[in-house]
Amino acid sequence: MKYQTGSLRQVKRSDGWTWLFRFRTSKDGKRVENTKRIGLVKELKNETDAWKKIDEMGLRAEVNKDADVDRLTFGVLALRYLDAESRNEGIVHVVKKSLIPKWGNVPAEDIKRKEIHDWLNGFRGQGYAGPTIGKAKQVMHGVYDYGLFEEVCKVNPCANWRLKNIKSTYKAITVTPAETLVMLQSFTNMMYFTLVFTVAATALRAGEVVALRWADIRWEENRIRVSKSWRRGKEGKPKTAASDSTVPLGPILAQFLRSWKEQSLYAADADFVFPSIKKKGKIPVCASIFVHDHLRPAAIAAGVEIPDGYRFGLHNLRHSLATWLVNKGNVNPKTVQETLRHSRIQTTLDLYVQGNSDNKLSAQEEFCELIKDCGRFPKVCGSIVDQNGKLESVTA
Repeated sequence: MKYQTGSLRQVKRSDGWTWLFRFRTSKDGKRVENTKRIGLVKELKNETDAWKKIDEMGLRAEVNKDADVDRLTFGVLALRYLDAESRNEGIVHVVKKSLIPKWGNVPAEDIKRKEIHDWLNGFRGQGYAGPTIGKAKQVMHGVYDYGLFEEVCKVNPCANWRLKNIKSTYKAITVTPAETLVMLQSFTNMMYFTLVFTVAATALRAGEVVALRWADIRWEENRIRVSKSWRRGKEGKPKTAASDSTVPLGPILAQFLRSWKEQSLYAADADFVFPSIKKKGKIPVCASIFVHDHLRPAAIAAGVEIPDGYRFGLHNLRHSLATWLVNKGNVNPKTVQETLRHSRIQTTLDLYVQGNSDNKLSAQEEFCELIKDCGRFPKVCGSIVDQNGKLESVTA
């Protein structure tokens, strides 16, 4: 099968004249025609606009994924990489929404490292954060590594150079237990109250908590099973293999969950714990809308300082629990790592746990007390300190 470009046609639909992209694929040894809706003619006024939209959607790479072409395009290589190496939703998103729209129709071996470098740096002016830019380079590097392994590429243009300033400068806002209580007291809706309390107590991610079904609440086992995540309108796997696990279900949390189940219109095992009432329980509540309409205003009313435009959502409760467990609860960091279901403890300590000024002061004081207990301090500016902490003048 040779490289396809496909064809365009206009068809009248209920919402107006529509561009359709036609192409052929092989199925059960036969060639079959496929069509894909591109957009309305009134929005894409000519074929040039329609073809541009096709490339933005990465469709030419999709239809040539199984093609035996003389010069492999980056788009085809990237899709083969996804099929063979990774179905991680984050990687799929980067490939289909960023890499293929830009490089999909370019022969993989024609892309130069400086072109990639300049393209990635161009994201900075568009408001993208450093880690997002770094992720795009990392995924592109993986695509070329796959090409080298399959011997369809000779070089990896993403290798042997690095981007500067791609570390995140973001510092999560954390809330204290007292502030969390004030936030909870502001909710008159029992579902919203239970949703926030569940995240505050378990550090579940937003996609994980809304994906919960009543069957996941293991009442007798005192735990909650986390095996799914709701993302982009559909149910999928958790973020990592370590995330596919359980979190504790203590008596207080269990009490609130039972109370909410008694009130919920959707309390069968297969029903969502936090359903969308508007959609009659067929999908869970939308986390982003809940945060915008309810959680963020509740946090501000509770005295949490959130600058305009600064991120704040359910994930901040995850950071807050981690910080409190280490700094105030004196919980073993390994236990905190397992609570948050991180694969590496460095992630827990470096990204989630923030330092505490009172703790740092107490640690310094405790250390100084240990030194003082060892006996008389050495000379300091012509004085020494006795065991009671008093200065004794001495001759230099």
